[in-house]
Amino acid sequence: MDVLSSIWTLSTGNELIAGSIGGAAQVLVGQPLDTVKTRAQVAPKGMFNGPMDILKQTVQKEGVLALWKGMASPLIGIAGVNSLLFTSYAISKRIISPFPDLSLKEIAAAGAMAGAVNSVLASPVEMFKVRMQGQYGAATDKRLSTVVRDMWQQWGFRKGIMRGFWVTVAREIPAYAGFYTGFEFTKRRFRQRYRTELPLWALLASGSCGGIAYWLSCYPLDVVKSRIQLRSTPPSGTPVQYIGHELKVIVSEGGLIGLFRGLSPSLLRSIPAAGATFAAFEVTREYLLDITGV
Repeated sequence: MDVLSSIWTLSTGNELIAGSIGGAAQVLVGQPLDTVKTRAQVAPKGMFNGPMDILKQTVQKEGVLALWKGMASPLIGIAGVNSLLFTSYAISKRIISPFPDLSLKEIAAAGAMAGAVNSVLASPVEMFKVRMQGQYGAATDKRLSTVVRDMWQQWGFRKGIMRGFWVTVAREIPAYAGFYTGFEFTKRRFRQRYRTELPLWALLASGSCGGIAYWLSCYPLDVVKSRIQLRSTPPSGTPVQYIGHELKVIVSEGGLIGLFRGLSPSLLRSIPAAGATFAAFEVTREYLLDITGV
């Protein structure tokens, strides 16, 4: 029993390390298009004329580094978020089946479970990222430390730090079911051709497919989440009520197309970002497997 416990602990530790490295790769590669995506979702009507205009104005008015605005929050928290995600996914797979080769339905269930757990850390990390990205280079723009302090002092933990938690849960469950299913489906197709170790480009392509499936599975809940987290006041009512209310407001302001604002940069971002995440995770995990044997 002690041996099994040690193997479980070591394996979990490897998942934590690999998840952290994969998460850092995701942030560094995907942050510019994430900034474009968030601004497309939350910018006042008429401020921008589409994603390319957001990119152009951001660089012209705030400089190239503004595309990485809000990166500090996910980069600081990404180790925890992705470690929790990949570890929860690994544990969820073991809960669902004692056998290593899960069906795609079982993969989707494990991904959904991991997404629900991941929301605990993803919600505050993304809330602060959104609030940083929702600043447009004015003299009154706040530093991340000031945003954190103000949210805590004005609203406390539940309505401040964890604002948007339940809509994050609602987003993460289908998102990560799609994420892992898309990744595994594509990777298994590649394995039918490459019987031995997959080449790096195949891992990148599989990760990108997972990223695309992620966004297609969770829109427009990501738009709702960003708007709720950027609001000056916390939402009122039950989660179902304020999510439904926000959906109605979005449609009234911009029609049905408003529900999908930011989707195109999200899909474009997912190609390099998710590819880098999975490639970094898989390469690190294989490296640790060679060292530890588990």
